[in-house]
Amino acid sequence: MSRSFAAALVAGVMTAGGVLLGTAPATAAPPGLVIENGTTQPVFAREAAIQETVYVNSGMDSDGDGATDRIAVQVIRPEETGSGLQVATVMHASPYFGDSTAPRGNLIVPAHFTAWYDDYFVPRGYAVVEVDMQGTAGSDGCATIGGPEDVRSASAAIDWLNGRATATYSDGTPAVADWSTGAVGMIGVSYAGTLPIAVAETGIDGLETIVPIASISAWYDYARAQGIAYGGFGSRYPESLARYVSSPAHDAECDARYTALGDAADDATADLNAFWQQRDYRDGAASVDASVFLVHGQQDNNTKTTHFGRYWDAIAAQGVPRKLWLHDGAHTDPFGSDLVGRDTVGRWMDHWLYGIANGIMDEPQATIKRPGGTTNTYPSWPGTVTSTDFYLGGPGSGAAGTLLTSPGPAVNQSFTDNRGQLEYPMTTQPETAKPNRLVYLAPTLTTARRLAGAGTVEVRFSATSTSTPLSAVLVHYTDGVPTRVVSRGAIDTKNRSSLTTGTPLTPGTAYTVTIRLEPKDYVFPVGSRIGVVLVANHNEYLTTDTLAAGVTVQLSPSRLTLPLTN
Repeated sequence: MSRSFAAALVAGVMTAGGVLLGTAPATAAPPGLVIENGTTQPVFAREAAIQETVYVNSGMDSDGDGATDRIAVQVIRPEETGSGLQVATVMHASPYFGDSTAPRGNLIVPAHFTAWYDDYFVPRGYAVVEVDMQGTAGSDGCATIGGPEDVRSASAAIDWLNGRATATYSDGTPAVADWSTGAVGMIGVSYAGTLPIAVAETGIDGLETIVPIASISAWYDYARAQGIAYGGFGSRYPESLARYVSSPAHDAECDARYTALGDAADDATADLNAFWQQRDYRDGAASVDASVFLVHGQQDNNTKTTHFGRYWDAIAAQGVPRKLWLHDGAHTDPFGSDLVGRDTVGRWMDHWLYGIANGIMDEPQATIKRPGGTTNTYPSWPGTVTSTDFYLGGPGSGAAGTLLTSPGPAVNQSFTDNRGQLEYPMTTQPETAKPNRLVYLAPTLTTARRLAGAGTVEVRFSATSTSTPLSAVLVHYTDGVPTRVVSRGAIDTKNRSSLTTGTPLTPGTAYTVTIRLEPKDYVFPVGSRIGVVLVANHNEYLTTDTLAAGVTVQLSPSRLTLPLTN
């Protein structure tokens, strides 16, 4: 940050009133940033901004044609940068800029400068740079879906902004970013938010902060749930996505490479292999030098909350400066409509890219938007929580099992798989026996309990077949009605000992597996009941395992474990 702040001062001098003014002589110096109340002010005309496209030498050849890939970079910057003003850069890298069929809005943008970033940041004295990932839109090469080539595409643009890489305009003349301070903050949603996480893992000089929104931190966890593919991800997903984002100009030359991506995914086993391990960005947390502002929707069933939770744990272990913003929506950018949140991002960039002492790091670390519109803030996340065990117990009143604070009798309960079972019928009527699920309910809460983090369900079981998934659904019940499915998790029981190698079950033999639930921050209110539902196949969640049949659960020592606080 000190290097970025010093670079910003090249363009101006801080007055006692906190305003960056042009340096002397006044007739030659450009206007400077205006800072009030610790934030940059929108004093630069967006309509007068300089726009240009440059092509950065990436130093890689992702399509193997013998020529270095050129990465297309769209730049918009204040007009004053043409006469000496140096500014920091907000970077938005994406594979979707050239795909006119992609969904519109803040989730995926099919054209440049259609998100809110340029309208917000350029008037405040930033450049906004949009980078076409290799093989997409105006860039050379082939898409590799999370591979090192993705990282190099964005890294090359950062290098150019710091004078470490060359670029040209379309006519071949050199393009030099002499207007750049070298300080870069990356931001984006979904795949465009995954790229900042991937680049930060390299520790590249100049990347000062990242704001990943609804982003992937490990591609295996995006496509798989502990050895079994999520629904829709069992059909050569990396290949289909590569072909979807690929520029038509590259389709023929990249065809074999895209087929290889589908082969590498190993849909037949859904096991963790070298392809997926290479696309795990959490294992490089020790190299992250940038600060991180993580943003995620707690009802995001696309990029599941597993991604923010496990990445948060990884960077927290390394002491990375960080902030968390969880909203109650799905796979979207909450700042498209939340102007307070947008200003929070602006202050975050002001602090990390311009060194402005605006106190944002002294504010609560976590902001949680609750159902119904209330907001809670916490000084740290997850804060002080207690790992609380609920042991599976037999039926009390009615047909539902119970959640006990200590192990109960070692009795068994059984259910049979229903491949077409949907989540609504599996969670409703918990007091009614249904042949295709088991339900366990805790006593009615007399004090509210807050879940903060990832729970687990440990199950001692046997099966009548050589293969079955086990799926767990954590439910908030009110008066016997499911108010909300809070979290989910699943495991391919063949992967009970290893994600890299599956071992068939021996029918009738007892095994123990641990299902990892998606991390959440959720308040169970007074009067509610915490419930967990166990099934085999979950038709809306997983790719179907056709071998699944009968499952018997040994209630002790099986247990639900949740990180809870009052």
